[in-house]
Amino acid sequence: MLFAPSRAPDRAGVLRAADKIAAILPPTPLLPLEFDGGTIWCKAECLQPVGAFKIRGAWHRLSDLSQEERGRGVVGVSSGNHAQGVAWAAKRLGIAATIVMPSDAPQVKLAATRALGADVVLYDRMTQSREEIAGQICEQTGATLVHAFADPWIIEGQGTVGVELDEQMRARAGGSPYKIILPCGGGGLTAGVALACPDAAIIPVEPEGWDDVAQSLASGEIVPVGEGPPPTACDALQTLSTQPVNFAVLKERCGFGLSVTPAEVRAAQRLVFSRLHLVVEPGGAAALAAVLAGKVELEDRTAVVLSGGNTDPAAFARVIETGD
Repeated sequence: MLFAPSRAPDRAGVLRAADKIAAILPPTPLLPLEFDGGTIWCKAECLQPVGAFKIRGAWHRLSDLSQEERGRGVVGVSSGNHAQGVAWAAKRLGIAATIVMPSDAPQVKLAATRALGADVVLYDRMTQSREEIAGQICEQTGATLVHAFADPWIIEGQGTVGVELDEQMRARAGGSPYKIILPCGGGGLTAGVALACPDAAIIPVEPEGWDDVAQSLASGEIVPVGEGPPPTACDALQTLSTQPVNFAVLKERCGFGLSVTPAEVRAAQRLVFSRLHLVVEPGGAAALAAVLAGKVELEDRTAVVLSGGNTDPAAFARVIETGD
């Protein structure tokens, strides 16, 4: 049943979402990057209208709301990319949106979310629960919670990246991808693409110290991030724990996960800028960072997702100019 909260995401839902996305957005480019004698196929989700793939899940979720639900508004939780996706979809559909965002989110993401007309409620990432805050708002207003990753519609919407990627690689690379490497926070994108591309090897990549998905895959059960995780520039991937709806897909489709260091992420950002002429935020460069660092074997028809490009200009300039 479509609106049952307990329903599981599936490939049919991903394909339905893909039709909805294709009606409003053009496919993002698939760019070849020559490296170490091979080709890495880079899916440039940083070129979406909100600068990240999150627009996909947000549109699938919000456009499926009933008129009554739309009238009560929506609440999202995000460090910035999902926030902008929900705000963009809400504005287009005439829905009031409130986004719970960490106080240390990049200013460029906070400003962009507000510019799209959403109300922003700030919280402390390390001492407060964004889910509890969002839940209280939903209880008070009757709004629908649009979770950043633990939602079947969100997972299916993010999976449309894989639908496009598969079509593009069959047209340009001689066949479907053998291996897809993805930046991973809570696992919405990774789970969605796993559903979309059932024959490809799926590898999630997280920042060092925030690799709860990798640890969960290794143990066979959900393992949260440990106490006192290190600071990371990959704000989009700072998720304390994946959730059952995501992990049900991940544990079936992902044999393992990887982590990358801050230096490896910066190296990937610099390479993308110099070779593909794209601005990619730290979290958006994590998957490519793993390949460049030799943590993933580069074989025929290997694809990576450049998941977002929303980064403060000054921070990006430091990475490009000094490597810091």
